[in-house]
Amino acid sequence: MMKFAKTLTSAAALTIAGSAAMAADCTVKVGVLHSLSGTMAISETTLKDTMLMLVDQQNAKGGVLGCDVEAVVVDPASDWPLFAEKARELLTVNEVDVIFGSWTSVSRKSALPVLEELNGLMFYPVQYEGEESSKNVFYTGAAPNQQAIPAVDYFLEELGVEKFALLGTDYVYPRTTNNILEQYLQDNGIAKEDIFVNYTPFGHSDWATIVADVVALGEDGKSVGVISTINGDANIGFYKELAAAGISADEIPVVAFSVGEEELSGLDTSNLVGHLAAWNYFQSAETDVNAEFIDAWKAFAGAERVTNDPMEAHFIGFNMWVNAVEEAGTTDVDAVRTAMYGQEYPNLTGGTAVMLPNHHLAKPVLIGEIQADGQFDIISKTTEVPGDAWTDFLPASAVLKSDWKELGCGMYNTETNSCVQIKSNY
Repeated sequence: MMKFAKTLTSAAALTIAGSAAMAADCTVKVGVLHSLSGTMAISETTLKDTMLMLVDQQNAKGGVLGCDVEAVVVDPASDWPLFAEKARELLTVNEVDVIFGSWTSVSRKSALPVLEELNGLMFYPVQYEGEESSKNVFYTGAAPNQQAIPAVDYFLEELGVEKFALLGTDYVYPRTTNNILEQYLQDNGIAKEDIFVNYTPFGHSDWATIVADVVALGEDGKSVGVISTINGDANIGFYKELAAAGISADEIPVVAFSVGEEELSGLDTSNLVGHLAAWNYFQSAETDVNAEFIDAWKAFAGAERVTNDPMEAHFIGFNMWVNAVEEAGTTDVDAVRTAMYGQEYPNLTGGTAVMLPNHHLAKPVLIGEIQADGQFDIISKTTEVPGDAWTDFLPASAVLKSDWKELGCGMYNTETNSCVQIKSNY
C-alpha cells in the first residue's frame, strides 16, 4: 500500500534520515502474520521473533528509505479462516506495506484471495507443495523439487529403501506433496502396493496403530522408509511413539519436511539419532555469515534459542524486500515486485539466493541427520536448485510454467502458448 512519504529520491531519503522529527511521520509498516497460539505456535512463534529481530536490525542501519520500520504483529491462532481476516486487517486497518507470514499451506491459501483483492504482498517462508504461483506472494521456502524429491532420491540411491510410508497431516501441503511423490516413486520403479499413505488431523496424538502399520510394511524383509509431512505439535507424539516402539533409524529411517531445530528443542532426541530432515538450511552450517546470524539471534531471543530453515527464509526474504524497496525508491507493491526479480542475497550456508521470475528462490538442498543434542549433521548438500512452481511429475502441471517478469503469468501453458487458470484438485 503506497504512501506519499515513502516515495523518495535518494537525496530526500538522506534528508529524512537526518531529521528525527520528519522520520516520526515516515514509517514503513511490516505485517507479521504468524500463529502465536494453537497447534502451530510451536513452529510459528519463532518466526514472529525472527521478524522482530530483523526489523530491529534494519532500524539500526537507518530503516528503509530513511523511514523507521515498524512490525505490526497479529495472531491468527492456528485458525485457518482467521488468516484471511487478519491479512485484511493488516492491509486495510494497519495499512502495512508488506506481510511476512503463515506456515501451513491452508493458512496461506486462506490469506491469498485477500492479498490478490487488495494487491497486498506476502513473503511465505516455509516449504510447501508447489502447484501455485501468485503475483502477490514470494515463496521463499522450498518447492517440492528443492526438498521432497531430493529426499526421496536420497532414500532410493543412498539408503536403498524399497517401501515407503508417506505420513502427513490432513491438509493441502501433505496431500499434494504425497500425490507428487507417489507418482515420482512409481516412475522410479516402486510398486503402488509398496507405498503406504496415511493422514492424521492437526494435533494428532495417538500414533501407536500407525507406527505399528509402518513396522508391518517390512515384514516381508524389504527396506522401509518414512517420508513425513506431519506438521506442528503432532510431531511430538509421533517421535515419542517411534522411540517407545524401539524403532531406530537403521531399521526404519524417517525423513521429515517440517521438523527442524525448533521442533526438536522440546524433545528427548536420544532415541531419534540418525533420523533425517530435508531443508535448505541447518543451524550447524559452518559459515561466517551463519555464525553471525546465530550470535545475533541468541543475543536477541536468548542463549537457549535455536535457528532453523524458515528463519533463514525470512532472513533472505526480508533483506531482498528491503533492497527492492530501496532500488524502487518506494514501498508501492507493483514497483517492489518488479524490483524483486533477480534480487540476490547471501544465504546462511555459503551460497547466494536468487529470486526467480516465478517468485521462487534458487536454494541449495541439504539432508541433515539428527544428533543427540537436537542439532543436525549435514550429510548431503547440493548447489543452488531453482524452485519450480509447477511439478514435472503431474501431467497437468508439467506443461505449465510461471514467469511474472516477462509473461506476466503464473500459469502459462507451454503447449497452447497461453495464460490459463486451472482448478486445483487438492
